[in-house]
Amino acid sequence: MKLQRTLALSLAATSLAGTLAACSAGAATPAAEPSVQTLSSQTSPAQKAPKYVFLFIGDGMSYPQFQAASDYLGAMADTNNDDILDGNVNLSFMDFPVAGSAVTYDSTSFCPDSASTATSISTGYKTYSGTINMDETATVAYETIAEKLREQFGWKIGVISSVNLNHATPAAFYAHQASRGNYYEIGEELVASGFEYFAGGGLLKPTGSAKDKTSLYDLAAQSGYQVVMTQAEAEAVTAGPVLIIDEHLADSDAFAYENDRTEDMWALSDYVKKGIEVLDNDTGFFMMVEGGKIDWACHANDAGSTIADTIALSDAVEEAVAFAKQHPDETLILVTGDHETGGLTIGYSGTDYDTFLTNLSNQKISYAKYDSNYVAGYKENNTSFEDVMKDVEALFGLKLSGAEDDKLVLTDYEVQKLKDAYAATMDPDRAKADPANQAEYVLYGTYEPLSVTITHLLNNKSGINFSSYAHTGLPVAVFAQGAGQDLFGGSYDNTQIYHKLADLLDVK
Repeated sequence: MKLQRTLALSLAATSLAGTLAACSAGAATPAAEPSVQTLSSQTSPAQKAPKYVFLFIGDGMSYPQFQAASDYLGAMADTNNDDILDGNVNLSFMDFPVAGSAVTYDSTSFCPDSASTATSISTGYKTYSGTINMDETATVAYETIAEKLREQFGWKIGVISSVNLNHATPAAFYAHQASRGNYYEIGEELVASGFEYFAGGGLLKPTGSAKDKTSLYDLAAQSGYQVVMTQAEAEAVTAGPVLIIDEHLADSDAFAYENDRTEDMWALSDYVKKGIEVLDNDTGFFMMVEGGKIDWACHANDAGSTIADTIALSDAVEEAVAFAKQHPDETLILVTGDHETGGLTIGYSGTDYDTFLTNLSNQKISYAKYDSNYVAGYKENNTSFEDVMKDVEALFGLKLSGAEDDKLVLTDYEVQKLKDAYAATMDPDRAKADPANQAEYVLYGTYEPLSVTITHLLNNKSGINFSSYAHTGLPVAVFAQGAGQDLFGGSYDNTQIYHKLADLLDVK
């Protein structure tokens, strides 16, 4: 599993320590807000304002996600073989001096989506799920912290995401749309923002839903952006404005999962390092970095990929920490999540009080790559269950037979579950089944039955479980280090992340 490679890197690091025009003109904060808001936090007048701010958002990352990653690293590092648990290994941000907690509900639900929660973080306002920086009537646009810092203080701005750059979370720092699905219009706002550094996955619907519009990439180039599509070109970038699209795009034109990334491919941390190079200046900069594939892995109940991408976010934070060491009194680093995804738990009824997290090191591929590289072939070639199991053992460690104490040998009950999932995947008529079939949805969600059952079984044998294929209502952690860090302790609403930051920076 690629987690083993990331483990070594992480342990080394641990040891070292209608709205477009209005918004382009600057969307004013409305005089009267229709939702109940707490518009100001009680801040200390002695707080020193930073001029370099990093905001890392683990999409779908709450306490279970980073704790599972930390526990996994601890389990992998425990080489004493004395049956005594040595403990976990903190991710980079878990060692930050200040930790707070933020609730995430939006105007729709206690289980919110990424558009509304990112709106709360970037503007300080609640709104409906699916809405980006607009009020519930879709008539009032909210100006973002990134836009304000650029307009009021001349700061340079960077937006990085491991998923599509016009996806909900990155869009919430530059766009204003009633629907997160307005991908082309969001892309137009990306171009109009003038932000100096964009890097991430490919733009969704770059020529519009009907494929009849001018390419967003062409619009960006016409507006003065250097549009970079290869890693070699990205390495040569020294200044903005620049739009970098990862060369090695995977599912849905996003980054490859960390479990699938090869050593020659840039990681999220590389884009942060390059962003620092592009944005660094004496006036100030703001950088938002999203670990978006944490969320995607949790939706699919793929614990191994969830952990690997959470560690990748931690590695990206290390780049900000390295920068902060050179500017200790001028830098603030915040790390949080927008919501929790999947109802991840450390513990499973079938393993009682035990966990066997090292089992996850046997996973060598994400569910998504397994779907595209293997399952598609099974269907085409009518591959037998016995031959499928050869791949399952090689790629996930699950096996039909073995030593009695081998925790990865499937029980009769588990084998039957896998056979049922195999049959569902291989059934050519299954696509016509009623999507409202509750029994099937609980088993497989909207995912390939074979793939999601494999990850479910490996999760459970490791002592990990998921309760949902959707978002949940858990609060998220807020970690802070640097100038103004003390403001972010305690328990508060996610809108307060914006207000605390705005008060600290004196933005209007």
